[in-house]
Amino acid sequence: MSAEATTDPSPPLESCAPLVPTQHRQDGRGGVTEMTLDLKPLNPSSKYVKLNVGGSLHYTTVQTLTKQDTMLKAMFSGRMEVLTDSEGWILIDRSGRHFGTILNYLRDGSVSLPESQRELEEVLCEARYYLIQGLVEDCQLALQQKSEAYDPLCHIPMVTSPKEEQQIISRCSKPVVKLLHNRSNNKYSYTSNSDDNLLKNIELFDKLALRFNGRVLFIKDVLGDEICCWSFYGQGRKIAEVCCTSIVYATEKKQTKVEFPEARIFEETLNILIYETPRVPDKALLEATGGVAGGGGGPLRAGDDEDGREHRVRRIHVRRHIMHDERPHGHQAVFKD
Repeated sequence: MSAEATTDPSPPLESCAPLVPTQHRQDGRGGVTEMTLDLKPLNPSSKYVKLNVGGSLHYTTVQTLTKQDTMLKAMFSGRMEVLTDSEGWILIDRSGRHFGTILNYLRDGSVSLPESQRELEEVLCEARYYLIQGLVEDCQLALQQKSEAYDPLCHIPMVTSPKEEQQIISRCSKPVVKLLHNRSNNKYSYTSNSDDNLLKNIELFDKLALRFNGRVLFIKDVLGDEICCWSFYGQGRKIAEVCCTSIVYATEKKQTKVEFPEARIFEETLNILIYETPRVPDKALLEATGGVAGGGGGPLRAGDDEDGREHRVRRIHVRRHIMHDERPHGHQAVFKD
């Protein structure tokens, strides 16, 4: 079928080259051979069209494809020859992931766009390829609104009561990391490195809050009963806890020692990311990381209450791995729970 003369504006034919007259496949020696398909012209009187877009099959009407002035209209309005395979499918060498969105826009003049910025950019790319100007403008507007709505500020709530803390955690759809630090809780003197380690914990908290801003909610507690303790929450319940303090005997009297378990804190922060919504955590992965079974290693059973679940929180007390670098020469350090 030869192209017919028309006064309607149309895209350049060299830009309308999605047809695939040949396919490539590997031969037995690892090379690539070219296989010619048995193509034939599309029946000009047909009202329906079968499209194979990158392996995604679509059945639509010529009226839908020619409703708006796009590259598809140029293909199916008689301006160019359109070939089909032996089963009547028109082959278009393009990803078919968002072609349903393209058809819906051509059919209705509007379409619901995806929320994901990445998918929005993919739809925009397809709209540009098929020369659908209206959809291009809609995608650009949606991307611009997302860019303007982005809040670059990192908000860190400071809890004022246990009740408020519980409300924040239960209502938050994101994983939560809480740092409790209260230097005034100490009953004894601090070891020489404790103040530095307490400051390092606070600095790490601030860095992690910036690094995972938008993905994890970081909150601070300066009124609790601990001196320095990290807590990690997913889907409204505590998953793990890292306690950074211990009581030591070093000079015939009790002292409080604050540690900085940086690697453990990083590990628990990464573990908590599996609770990001709307993703549903994999059961096997949760059990492997202690998310469901906690430190006990066993799955939850029917009838387990909240108290039993609380016992399965993964608690790490660094005093079990404490270094003896601060004890005086000739004194044996003793660590007490």
